[in-house]
Amino acid sequence: MMTSTSGFTTLVRSSPYLMMALLVIPVLSGLIAVILPAFGWFPVLGHTQFSVAGFVDLWQTPGLGYMALLSVSTSFISTLLAFVITILILGSYFTSPWLGYIQRLLGPILVIPHAAAAIAIGFLITPSGMLSRIVSPWLSGWDAPPDWLYPHDAMGLSIIIGLTLKELPFLLLMALGVLAQPELGHTLRAQHRVALSLGYCPMTAFFKVVLPSLYPFLRLPILAVLAYASASVEIPLILGPNSPPTLAVAIMQWFHDVDLSLRIKASAGAILQIVLTLLLLLSWWLLEKLIKKASQTMLINGQREYAGAIMQNITHVLTVVIISAIGLALIGMMLWSVAGFWHFPTVLPQQFVSLHWQSALQQMHTPLLDTVLIGVCATSLAIILTLFTLEAEQYTGKMVSRLSSVIIYLPLLIPSIAFLFGLVWLLEQINSHHSFINVVLAHLLFVLPYVFLSLSSSYRRLDPRFSTVAASLGASEAKIFWQIKLPMLLAPILIACALGLAISFSQYLPTLLAGGGRINTITTEAVSLANGGSRRTSAVYALVQMALPALGFLLAWLLPKMLFRHRE
Repeated sequence: MMTSTSGFTTLVRSSPYLMMALLVIPVLSGLIAVILPAFGWFPVLGHTQFSVAGFVDLWQTPGLGYMALLSVSTSFISTLLAFVITILILGSYFTSPWLGYIQRLLGPILVIPHAAAAIAIGFLITPSGMLSRIVSPWLSGWDAPPDWLYPHDAMGLSIIIGLTLKELPFLLLMALGVLAQPELGHTLRAQHRVALSLGYCPMTAFFKVVLPSLYPFLRLPILAVLAYASASVEIPLILGPNSPPTLAVAIMQWFHDVDLSLRIKASAGAILQIVLTLLLLLSWWLLEKLIKKASQTMLINGQREYAGAIMQNITHVLTVVIISAIGLALIGMMLWSVAGFWHFPTVLPQQFVSLHWQSALQQMHTPLLDTVLIGVCATSLAIILTLFTLEAEQYTGKMVSRLSSVIIYLPLLIPSIAFLFGLVWLLEQINSHHSFINVVLAHLLFVLPYVFLSLSSSYRRLDPRFSTVAASLGASEAKIFWQIKLPMLLAPILIACALGLAISFSQYLPTLLAGGGRINTITTEAVSLANGGSRRTSAVYALVQMALPALGFLLAWLLPKMLFRHRE
């Protein structure tokens, strides 16, 4: 705790600038460091003349067009599906208690790392997975696994399924978070009730009254989801086709090739990935404008019904299918982790063994320790920076500007596979061999935006009268911060910590690249096992990967109850 009020004030006031620097410098430096090799500047190999040879080499890559098309189509379709299903669920259950039940069912899915989610979905749709085992008794001739290519299908349907099931809970919870805001949520629900009293059906009332006011708050999360999906590595690596893969997976493979000259091609590919992501974001924006213009007449024409009952029935079916699919995927993964002999098409294994858990737990000591240490360090830094930045808002009386808000979410809007390659190259140039520190800083780029998003609303809603009373009694700014604000915000801070840990635990590409392959975590091991290792062992690693963030959220829920159990 700081004893010097002036020192504390100086630190708090400088925190926003430090946070912006920690986000802007690595991202922009990484982009510059990937642009230079893309245009031929790679002194390590003696390339000191600018040229477009890297782009020519990239253009001549067999299947490049298919890689780009696969990346664009899977990301756009999955994001569109997740958004459409989100608004259908909101519209169908807006005034129903079922919305809370769905939130509690899908909420835990949000903390499941992408790699673990992809492994679970693979256990569901693989030829000998839970889906084919369940339907086989009703289909004749299914005494052997069906001959299909899921996952790893050439059209990328497996990727779309994986991304949609992972993105849907995030968008739904973002929407519910907006509706939970006292003023906005109360206003929208009041307007919805008025529309119902005027004879509008519930779905039409939602689309005409609620959605136009709700969507602006969802725009940034949707764009972040779209940007991430366009350059995702874990899910396409586990569920996608191998020859050719998505562009992001191909770039990663080129970067890790023993032939260092392929790094020039990888850098050119990273530039192409940025262009594709920008085109996707632009396409979404144009689609948004087109729908807004086309729907203006529908919003004010007074029509009360647009097949609302049919849409509600479709939503009921979709909700049941999605929740059932997620449940079956998780059950299948748990069964594989303890399965001995498991003959197709039986639904349950003939043998249950603990051998896979014993073997995996003996080998995962170091990856598990590294996972926890990296997560704790990155999350602690993110919490400190966020708290000091939000406290600086209290001093100045101004919220962060729109530009600062964009900067905070910059690592989520720019394809990570682009600037991370450049960041690694930059670290190599300055001879930074501290792999652990490099990985922590790389994780911080992705943990910090989520921690700020989680904590900012609670901090800003804190009643300022507590600070005013304390100051009138002679308490210093440092004392007010440490002894009044932080204890009152303990529960939101712990939730933000749990979220930061969950984000850190799920990072695959930053760990792989910034660590130079010298740092192994549960996530990197799970992805490696999912691509050629034992199915049973990969299930164990995926379950451990899921258990870590779940434990963090459990502690965040229990600790305030234990600490404040004697308070009214």
